[in-house]
Amino acid sequence: MALQLGLALPPPGSRHVRRALHDQLRAAILDGRLAPGLALPPSRTLAQDLGLSRTTVVTVYDLLLSEGYVVARTGAGTFVADTGSKAQAGAAAGAPPPSGVRLNPALLAPGGARAPTPPPEVAVNFRLGLPDTSGFPFDVWGRLYIRALRAFARTQPGYREPAGRSALRAAVAGHVSFTRAVACRAEDIIITAGAQQAFDLLARVLVTPDRPVVAIEDPGYASARGAFLAAGARLHPVPVDGEGLVVDALPPDAAVVYVTPSHQFPLGVPLSPRRRQALLAYAAVRGAVIVEDDYDGEFRYGGRPLDALQTLDGGVRVFYVGTFSKSLFPALRLGFIAVPAWARDHVLRAKQVADWHAPVVEQDALAAFMAEGHLARHVRRMRAVYDDRRTALLGALAAHCGDLLDPVPAVAGLHLATRFRRPLDADAVVARALAAGIGVESLANYALRPTLGGPVSGDGLAGLVFGYGGVGVDAIAPAVSRLAAILRNAARSAG
Repeated sequence: MALQLGLALPPPGSRHVRRALHDQLRAAILDGRLAPGLALPPSRTLAQDLGLSRTTVVTVYDLLLSEGYVVARTGAGTFVADTGSKAQAGAAAGAPPPSGVRLNPALLAPGGARAPTPPPEVAVNFRLGLPDTSGFPFDVWGRLYIRALRAFARTQPGYREPAGRSALRAAVAGHVSFTRAVACRAEDIIITAGAQQAFDLLARVLVTPDRPVVAIEDPGYASARGAFLAAGARLHPVPVDGEGLVVDALPPDAAVVYVTPSHQFPLGVPLSPRRRQALLAYAAVRGAVIVEDDYDGEFRYGGRPLDALQTLDGGVRVFYVGTFSKSLFPALRLGFIAVPAWARDHVLRAKQVADWHAPVVEQDALAAFMAEGHLARHVRRMRAVYDDRRTALLGALAAHCGDLLDPVPAVAGLHLATRFRRPLDADAVVARALAAGIGVESLANYALRPTLGGPVSGDGLAGLVFGYGGVGVDAIAPAVSRLAAILRNAARSAG
């Protein structure tokens, strides 16, 4: 391994070579050009590359080792130590940009997307948004992936179509037609890198300087809000009640309405038929469009699902966004948009500018996975698993927390929202639960109004949210029982 570092050394034979090599390697470590953990070349290799004796290099390595700039691992080699370099210190301190440089403040605006954080190390984690992948047929996926990779290798690898692979677009169109009665053709589908990229592309296309207002549910999905904020949107939070988005509270000038009608995030209520018709009428009268996020619509546990807005609208003003993160696994990073014909060219260009196209081999593997019926079988199997967990959670809440938590009625999805029946400090409850090995989230974390200086109390946002996608049935009741004790202690402390 050659050391890619410009070293200016005296001529071989000079008595200053050893000091020059030591000083320059030490400086490179301190200023971050040689990053912590980097393996240095073997002494023999570096000596050959620099035209030096191996003794000189060994002596320099030993000196750096004694000073703590490198570490030696038996049988592995010599590695750069973590010394708190200038580069690390600058990053940790959040150094400002150089003079004259400006960054987009909307990317860090309050209420926008939160950076993903690893789940806390707790015994029972009711974290939202994560499916159970233990039952996923990875052996089948691996076989189809290898087949797709071999087929790709036989072609002329290069850039592909921004809309996505034709086989996958056809499979997606058939899937949403069968599962959600969404009427669309393969040419209406654009494959994205998950739902998050779908929001980003639509924000770039739909938010304009003359019409910047985007109406969003409050509480709602922060990552979607972040995409619109980054595109220059002016967000208008709209409250949610037992029928979903309060259409009467929409502003008169919204260009875009973002909504989760099948299973409102995070409350879980569906948008009522009356509100669906009212929302479509609003969009027609106000010249607005609707972004329909159907993020976990496959997992429904009772009753006939309400028609998608895209179905009711006929694909005129509704952009239907779906993802495979919940039905398969989040790391796949594949989603899609059913795009009205009049906007297709613009969304395609935005996709091409963003990343040209989604990963090709993964698209081909997913197309085969769907065509062979594996997706449908996996969803049916996991729907039963999640239904058992939902039933167990509702039963445990009723048995242990009936006087403390009021579950919000919901018949779909992988999480359940609850409201406090007594005045409690949600953040304090969450912290105490975490200390007891239980991960749970505050409902108010998903509200936008607090970041805008608006009220939270009295808005029905005091409560907890439980994600049950990654929690086994047997773990639910004991965890809720322990949580009930924490809630009762909090209630006594609150008087």
